[in-house]
Amino acid sequence: MLLQFNFSNYKSFKKEASLDLAATGISELSHHVVQLANEKVLPVSAIFGANASGKSNVYKAFSYMRHLVVHSFRYGGSSDVTKASDEALKFPLPLRFAWSTQNCEPASFEVYLIDPITLRTYNYGFMVDERGVVEEWLNEKAKTARISKTIFFRSRDDENCDYSGFSKTDTNNLLTALEPEVLLISLGNKLKVLKCQNIVQWFYQCETTDYGDPGENYFLCHRLPDDFREKAIQDQVLSFFATFDDSIKGFKIEELPAEEEGGAKRMHIEALHKAIDSDEFVSISLLNESAGTIKMFSLYPVLMNVLAHGTLLFVDELNSRLHPLLVRNLIRLFSNPEANPHHAQLVFTTHDTWHLANKGLR
Repeated sequence: MLLQFNFSNYKSFKKEASLDLAATGISELSHHVVQLANEKVLPVSAIFGANASGKSNVYKAFSYMRHLVVHSFRYGGSSDVTKASDEALKFPLPLRFAWSTQNCEPASFEVYLIDPITLRTYNYGFMVDERGVVEEWLNEKAKTARISKTIFFRSRDDENCDYSGFSKTDTNNLLTALEPEVLLISLGNKLKVLKCQNIVQWFYQCETTDYGDPGENYFLCHRLPDDFREKAIQDQVLSFFATFDDSIKGFKIEELPAEEEGGAKRMHIEALHKAIDSDEFVSISLLNESAGTIKMFSLYPVLMNVLAHGTLLFVDELNSRLHPLLVRNLIRLFSNPEANPHHAQLVFTTHDTWHLANKGLR
């Protein structure tokens, strides 16, 4: 579970900002709290604020950190990242706080995680600038330990580096292949170093979604649940839909030829509705359903992934095109230990102050 996310010098945030999911000692909705490794953690957190107050930048900061952790092993090969030959493999420059013309400080990103199985607490973070990685660190603490143990600390100043948490073989392999633009944690995952794999796997299984972005909305609306052709998966989607819209009684699927030779097959999906004046069913193209229904359809595989793996779903503008009651159902889903046995978490940004008064949030 995510206990804390800290970042600084990114977009509109100059000083360090902290998204803290540790529960306070209030008695309100105490059953909405998960207790792990001597910590009380919130499964749901909402970020409220006016337009241009920075809500989306918290989401973008976490998305940037997740992207580098999962993908930075691809970068490198040249110390001058602005001249990389492959545009897709360029190191993504941190968009640092822009209100100062002399801002040369690196951007910083850090998380505190609790492994729900081993109950170990991990502290992982890094600092980056235009040249790549400035510093990177990973510490761990057992549930019964009083202090954290360093797994590694990496710096441009080689004299301060510490790789004592790795074997000599792993250290040699990592340092031989490490590039200035590559996170050691990402490279370690690629080289199958277990202590790196644990962290990267958590980030990989997290989901970040911006429902205020039309382009991302279009992509999500064309994303199908895995094995959707199977009747059992369709029945699961119907059960999910029934929690907010019971008018859809089934799906009709037609496979279409690929748009180009060798490409993937396409599917045309129609939702089946019971006719008003008979017992027959009427089919409607899924793309002609309401925007809210399409959004919930696209949200289904994302929800199932984070609930199955006990990771984090971070959504920007969750209330966009969703009725407040549907958002409340999602909050209840993550707050219910029976529906969420693996302690998945939901963090979302919103303008909708109705959620502050409906007794769904602490």
